[in-house]
Amino acid sequence: MRRVLSIDGGGIKGVFPAAFLTNLEQTIGRPVADYFDLIVGTSTGGIIALGLGLGFRAQEILELYQNHSDVIFPRLSLLEQVGQLFSPKYNPEPLRGVLRQTFQDRKLGNSRKRLVIPSFNLETGQVHNWKTSHHPRLEHDFLCTAVDVAMSTAAAPTYFPTHRTVGNLPLIDGGVWANNPIAVAVVEAVGVLKWPASDVRVLSLGCTFTALSLSRARFRPVGVGYWATRATDLFLTAQSTSALGMSQHLVPDRNQIKRINPLVGTPIALDNTTEIPSLVGLGNSEARSALPSLRELFFNEPVEEQFIPFHSL
Repeated sequence: MRRVLSIDGGGIKGVFPAAFLTNLEQTIGRPVADYFDLIVGTSTGGIIALGLGLGFRAQEILELYQNHSDVIFPRLSLLEQVGQLFSPKYNPEPLRGVLRQTFQDRKLGNSRKRLVIPSFNLETGQVHNWKTSHHPRLEHDFLCTAVDVAMSTAAAPTYFPTHRTVGNLPLIDGGVWANNPIAVAVVEAVGVLKWPASDVRVLSLGCTFTALSLSRARFRPVGVGYWATRATDLFLTAQSTSALGMSQHLVPDRNQIKRINPLVGTPIALDNTTEIPSLVGLGNSEARSALPSLRELFFNEPVEEQFIPFHSL
């Protein structure tokens, strides 16, 4: 059996999957990464995936959010809020500083787990998936720093500027095409790693969601004024549901995929740090409820095979 962990993007809402995984770790008594062969994450989920792959406990990643979010997403003055019309909302340097403090000079090739971290290349208009060297043709990315990878997958349009990598690639948040990266994860497992589809089990963690409210568009013509504040939520929801549906068709039994993404009554902004305690509580509650059904598929015993990359540092 091959086990895959997939983690959505969602800004500060990454506290939910981080808290969920922390609770699991505290219950099962060892690092949660020990139970997975492949970890895939987008944006905030990409940062979590990198941390897990580099040997951090989920608790340490959760503390990163709790201790540094107010620095990464500071409260803006009225003038700064107006300036968002013409430039990104936040300076990326505080985020870069936190990532450097956390990951230091570690590279993608230091990961002890297979990783896939989506981003998007504005120069070519093509997707850019960062990958560990888990296939012979993956000869480059393992040399790149974890900070470079994290900054690129987290460069959410309007929130942060385009990230220029050390190699001068203009990359932005992988959430523009794979905010829920479950389809990326299953394709990597079955199409690239050639694991039998019947052997693959996927734990997919979202960052909470709210029900779409588009009733007006159902009954009457609407224009830019209506869609401007709703298009992003619509696109993210459509991408997530389609990715989940495609993944369920790529494996013989849809029960091989477990999706954890709780519904919340009020939308949570990607930079609303005041919601951190509530997200922690929700993560703990969902983990407590979900573990009995997840244990047999994912957490009875750690994976047996050690990841040995084809190319190493």
